Amino acid sequence: MATEIWHNPKCSKSRNAKAVLDESGTDYVERRYLDNPPSAAEIRDVLAKLGLEPWDITRTAEAEAKELGVSTWGRTLADRDRWIDALATHPRLIQRPIVITADGRALVARDDESLDALR
Repeated sequence: MATEIWHNPKCSKSRNAKAVLDESGTDYVERRYLDNPPSAAEIRDVLAKLGLEPWDITRTAEAEAKELGVSTWGRTLADRDRWIDALATHPRLIQRPIVITADGRALVARDDESLDALR
């Protein structure tokens, strides 16, 4: 499996992560996740690789998040599927970029530390 980046070309953090992958010569697949949203199963898989919960990768300030009222949702195991379904249905809510490496790791590549892990 090649490295995959869930990419939004309008996002500067996403463009930075893609540039790091390019500069490092990493073979990767670019997934424009707004056009090709991940399924709930794919989100569960990525969450397991990230070691995070769905609310940890949700962009709660997005208009869609406010419309859904996610700030009022619980953050327990019982609430997990509701969050995952919202991410699959509204991919704009997914924090970006997410990089899934060829060796099976995943990271949200938004800061210098995570970008260093891609080099």
